[in-house]
Amino acid sequence: MDWILFGVFVFLMLSGVPLAVTLGLAGTAVIMLGGLGTMSLPTNVYTGIAKYPLLAIPVFVLAGLILERAGVAGSIVRFASSIVGQRRGGLAAVAVLVAMILGGISGSGPADSAAVGAVMLPSMLRAGYPKPFIAALIAAAGSTDILIPPSIAFIIYSLLVPQATVPALFAAGMIPGILSGFTLIAVASWLSVRNNFEAEHHEARPPFWRSLKEAFWGLAAPVIILGGMRSGWFTPTEAAVVAAFYGFFVGVFIYRSLSWRDIIESLAESAEISAVILLVVALASVFAYASNTLGTFDHLASALVGTGTSEVVVLLGITLLLLIAGMFLDAISIYFIFLPLLLPIAAHFNWNLVWFGVIITMNLAIGQFHPPLGVNLMVTCRLSGVSMESTIPWVIWMVIAMTGTMLLVTFVPEIALWLPRTLGYVD
Repeated sequence: MDWILFGVFVFLMLSGVPLAVTLGLAGTAVIMLGGLGTMSLPTNVYTGIAKYPLLAIPVFVLAGLILERAGVAGSIVRFASSIVGQRRGGLAAVAVLVAMILGGISGSGPADSAAVGAVMLPSMLRAGYPKPFIAALIAAAGSTDILIPPSIAFIIYSLLVPQATVPALFAAGMIPGILSGFTLIAVASWLSVRNNFEAEHHEARPPFWRSLKEAFWGLAAPVIILGGMRSGWFTPTEAAVVAAFYGFFVGVFIYRSLSWRDIIESLAESAEISAVILLVVALASVFAYASNTLGTFDHLASALVGTGTSEVVVLLGITLLLLIAGMFLDAISIYFIFLPLLLPIAAHFNWNLVWFGVIITMNLAIGQFHPPLGVNLMVTCRLSGVSMESTIPWVIWMVIAMTGTMLLVTFVPEIALWLPRTLGYVD
């Protein structure tokens, strides 16, 4: 049955079948042939998505879309430009900063990559940046959004690992996410100087105080979301609803730029994005049920830890496994496929599951912007009108930067655990 499970999965994936369907059909084949109970199919599909915390996903996506259509992204760009100033690589740094700030609103890498790309592309082209570099940089910057709270990826992880709560994961991802962003800024600035990008400044530096005033309402959104959760005023799911209504209020009454058409389009787009995520979760639940019932990953985990392999070697092996998996699978699918294997290993070495969730998510963040899947990169390549292959020389530098940061957090766990410990979320 183990061979059938993975044989069907690999065959369908190589045949070009959508990944969600591949996971569902592989699990269904084992359930039907192995006599695991036909009625477990609808039960697992339903229970996979009938979870209260999942309500936060479509609402956080909606909040991000509403604030983006209200013009928040543009005001944050001007504010970031006023901070960075006119220097070589300044616009590249602005793009990363804007992506990090927007990541504190929606937690969706592809959505924020699209928003930042739409705003930054014209000015970066005027400054002499090549399109492949712009696509690679913004896709990489958008990957920090699944680390900086609120993070959709952390919500999914908390459902599969109840010991790691959403507030603890949000707090743990904050410093690694910010550190990843500043690492990308350093690499982008170095590449800009090395390749003579932005040799001339075509746009004046925005006034600091005026741009701060314009961006205030956008900058306040992450503070309200995270501050409300920390104070106990609302749960992460309720925070998503607050964020959506806050975006509506800002767009209609403050900026006065949000029309009813914008609201309807935001609702439709958030429904489409959320439907894709929840479909993957539902069908991946069938695959997870089949593998857990067979005990497939328990056998593999026992064999691995039984070899006496050192903790460092295991960590490096997990990192390599997830980096390779990120080339072909999306983050949610990787959680469902690999967590049954990785959690027994984490238990054997007594790893903190909040820190472990951050490490896994940092690996998956890298997978969002490198070929051949790279969902963020697909978005930015489409916006820039370039092929994914043309971005590879620039993507390599971004991958090296993010991998270095991820290894630092791997071997210095306090980088991730200091904040949740300080806030009392973990021991």
